Amino acid sequence: MPSWIAAITAGAGICAMAALALPSATLAQAIPVTAVRMSETEQARPPLPDLLSQRERAQVVNRILEERLETIIPQIMREEGVDLWVLMAREYFEDPVTASMLDAKSMSARRRTILIFHDPCDADCEGEPIERLTVSRYGLADLFEPAWNPDEQPDQWQAVADIIAARDPEAIAVNVSDLTAFGDGMTHSQYLAMTDKLAPEYRERIVSGETLSVRWLETRTPGEVALYPGIVRIAHAIIGEAFSRDVITPGETTATDVEWWYRERLSGLGLIPWFHPSIGIQREGAEEMLRGDEVIQPGDLLWTDFGITYLRLSTDTQHLAYVLKPGETEAPEGLRQGLANSNRVQDILLENFAVGLSGNDVLANSREQALSEGLDPSIYTHPIGTHGHGAGPAIGFWDNQNGDPRGAGPIRANTAWSIELTSYSEVPEWGGQKIDFRTEEDAFFDGETVQFLDGRQTEITLIGAE
Repeated sequence: MPSWIAAITAGAGICAMAALALPSATLAQAIPVTAVRMSETEQARPPLPDLLSQRERAQVVNRILEERLETIIPQIMREEGVDLWVLMAREYFEDPVTASMLDAKSMSARRRTILIFHDPCDADCEGEPIERLTVSRYGLADLFEPAWNPDEQPDQWQAVADIIAARDPEAIAVNVSDLTAFGDGMTHSQYLAMTDKLAPEYRERIVSGETLSVRWLETRTPGEVALYPGIVRIAHAIIGEAFSRDVITPGETTATDVEWWYRERLSGLGLIPWFHPSIGIQREGAEEMLRGDEVIQPGDLLWTDFGITYLRLSTDTQHLAYVLKPGETEAPEGLRQGLANSNRVQDILLENFAVGLSGNDVLANSREQALSEGLDPSIYTHPIGTHGHGAGPAIGFWDNQNGDPRGAGPIRANTAWSIELTSYSEVPEWGGQKIDFRTEEDAFFDGETVQFLDGRQTEITLIGAE
């Protein structure tokens, strides 16, 4: 068993991999919300955890998917009052929700993949499982039962109509939304093909699956919460390598060199980035952040933005590093204070999380408090999980610090967040130059408090001049 999997539940008397073999009910009770904490000495360069083999990764992905299907689907369908949900995807044109429900060996939808969830319970029913069907000749990894025989009914959409009529649902959800791409997976052509086969009374019962889609994607299960700290630790460890003399030679290495080092490193580890890594340079006297082929020099403040996806969970991290000048042993006090100011904005933001508040509410409350303390913040925090920029309400945007329709939705418990923000501070050692102290760390909100999954950067990483 890789050490990081055991480490994420250290002290709790249970190992995550063993827990993943348990029934979902036992899993939910057994795995606590824990996090791997980095000491100050480990922050700069934590060791890279062991990685799973491809087969082991598939086993974990499938077990987590089963847990999600068994626990999240009944909850959200019953709370949203939907008794039948139709999802569809065409090969290489997957609905985001359908793509997240494919097993580890299914690389894409096959031809046209149609999934149906049906709740047989009435309003007072509890404990009955949700019926999970795939309108195909074959099942889907023992997670969805096959519900179509093309030899008997060649028309796939007519088979869908027959399934719906046999179950006579009150509300039929399909993924259409003008607000979020996560709930807009039903294409116009497929919607017309489906409704053409439905009886008129069932067409009138169609509702948007937008909220179901968002809740499915944003909700994290106990198994995912147990795994997540180790995944973030992998990202932290790779950033630690990037921000070291193993990769950066001051006076020679460019920002672009480091970006492509990230890509090569991930390729060698069998990991994938969900966006191209970024490196920026802030330099005394420079009016803006330097990028591209700019050579890194002693005295530079480096910034990185880096994210991976592993075991279907994404990370998003921004850290800072300072390249020491000859004779220096630490970063200038003004730079250290700038990061401390951003840490304070993080604290304020986390204190303002509350179930039911909108992302816009949290943004406004946090900014008001930060400004009252004399800070100069910009907050652009987003959900994270299955996707890097995940489903759920945004808490600000870098180019909009006021309310936004994308931040109007409610914050819910059991969600993961990329706490992304900055504060601007004048650096006395740089002649009062205003510097952008960007920071980003991944965290989990259990409904009461927000905890960083693998700690946060509180000290600027130092890169030796020699």
